[in-house]
Amino acid sequence: MEVTITTENFESFKNGELPLVVDLWATWCGPCRALAPVISELAEEYDGKIVVGKCDVEENDDIAMEFGVRTIPTILFFKGGQLVDKFVGNAAKSKIEEKFKALL
Repeated sequence: MEVTITTENFESFKNGELPLVVDLWATWCGPCRALAPVISELAEEYDGKIVVGKCDVEENDDIAMEFGVRTIPTILFFKGGQLVDKFVGNAAKSKIEEKFKALL
């Protein structure tokens, strides 16, 4: 299950016990909407192993600015509170799942 990442809760998820994957998106973004089902599937498959969050950049632009995100969709991968990987754009589930596996 995906969680909603906001400015208020981002730090607690980032510094939590489980790795964190953050999908930065916006409602008007076509590629973001195309990627959404893939992120949802991976969130279900990795439930209890990785926290998967969705962050609307229109409402939380400070998070996007902090990590230099200029293009969406962008997926950020955190482990131990540190950014360890980033993926920009849309891709097949298998390619994104490789990044999930690398967090474990």
